[in-house]
Amino acid sequence: MLTNIGKFLRKLRIDNGEILKDMAEALGVSSSFLSAVENGKKKMPASWTTKLAELYSFNEAQSEELHEAVIDTNNAIELNLQNATPNNRALAISFAREFDSLDYETSKKILEILKRRKED
Repeated sequence: MLTNIGKFLRKLRIDNGEILKDMAEALGVSSSFLSAVENGKKKMPASWTTKLAELYSFNEAQSEELHEAVIDTNNAIELNLQNATPNNRALAISFAREFDSLDYETSKKILEILKRRKED
């Protein structure tokens, strides 16, 4: 899944006429690691924020865009549903779709159910 960081990095590469290998070499990592960061499989190292700004001479707007992408990406939670049962997969997807609209009481009930299961 392409994250906001991934979108930012990919756009930055394309805007600078670079291929994955070029940016990876500039950052001192393998192409496969950079690809994993772009695709949301690995987290972007915190040191890249400064390194990218220096390598690409970011203006204030670009620095802010990267900062926001880092925050957005770090606030996301990913679930690997590859080995999930069909029922658990449907549950996870339904929960994700409804998450923002859950009221306090419903959230509290769901949390209580999960805590009880953990205690059993």
